[in-house]
Amino acid sequence: MGDLPEAVLFVCSQNAVRSPMGEALLKHLLGHRIYVDSVGVRAKEIDGFAIEVMDEIGIDLSRHRSKSFDDLEDSSYDLIISLSPEAQHRAVEMTRTMACEVEFWNTFDPTLVEGNRETRLDAYRAVRDQLRKRIEARFTLDLKPDQ
Repeated sequence: MGDLPEAVLFVCSQNAVRSPMGEALLKHLLGHRIYVDSVGVRAKEIDGFAIEVMDEIGIDLSRHRSKSFDDLEDSSYDLIISLSPEAQHRAVEMTRTMACEVEFWNTFDPTLVEGNRETRLDAYRAVRDQLRKRIEARFTLDLKPDQ
């Protein structure tokens, strides 16, 4: 268990797609063992496509309330995972005076994809699946929730 951080923060630009997905995936896999949260450089309402693609794998994002760095009540994290360059800069600034590991997982912003509904959903699914693979590779301990 020594390899698991006690608290992980996912950060991205708006806390509307990527960081809520990362938070929800890690909570689903290891939320019974570690504290997980997410914020954005700015807070924007959760994206409907993000809710839909997470629902496809049985994870409910509909209750997610977006937060910004300024909304953080606690900064006691062992690991911050930033998912956009803008968030990486804020994470580095935030951790200048604290002992906290920062990892940069540059993750494509699926809101940039144009096209029909299915094309856009495919972009969100790709981000969801990429984040899940990164999480499973990074947190190598038994990822199955306790029964």
